[in-house]
Amino acid sequence: MSQQGVTRRRLWIAAVTMVAASLASLAGALSQPAEVPPNRPEMSQVFTPARSTVGQAVRDFFGVRPDAVQPIAFPHSVHIANRLGCLDYCHASAAAGPVAGLPSVRTCLICHRTVATDRPEVQKVVAYEERGEDIAWQRVYGYPPSAHVKFNHAPHVRRDVKCGVCHGDVAQQREAQRSKRLTMGFCVGCHRANQAPIDCTACHF
Repeated sequence: MSQQGVTRRRLWIAAVTMVAASLASLAGALSQPAEVPPNRPEMSQVFTPARSTVGQAVRDFFGVRPDAVQPIAFPHSVHIANRLGCLDYCHASAAAGPVAGLPSVRTCLICHRTVATDRPEVQKVVAYEERGEDIAWQRVYGYPPSAHVKFNHAPHVRRDVKCGVCHGDVAQQREAQRSKRLTMGFCVGCHRANQAPIDCTACHF
């Protein structure tokens, strides 16, 4: 081999050795936890201020939410069949303000101190009272905070908008289920059809 060939070979070996050493050093550095300067705040692991992960952002965007599992298997169909209206006791505050409200133990026991006291679910309600606890009902409908929607039940009740328009035919459901997708298009379409306000501040304020 010529002197020039030997020189090229040595240079090539030296270059490969240097690259290998650099890669080994880099791999070692990556395997160690990064040092944070003493005055620098640690980086947040939160994906965005509104959502903690990419998956949660995707689920919110497409309106994917787990089904609510209630602590008491409240049979809407039975109560409505017995002519107990939504606003009579359980969601009475819907007629007065933005929040429909959920029944407390005391509300349930207005009837169930004497009605259907042998039923297991009613006995669960009594047990809540005896423990001094309220029922932790799970929300079925609602908007994530990032939607900035402030829905007000009261004006809809005053306009005689039936509960089923937004909540589906609850009379045919045992436990409440999310059967309507309350998108902005759904709401705006209803407002347009009923000559209700469609400016942004009607819902986003």
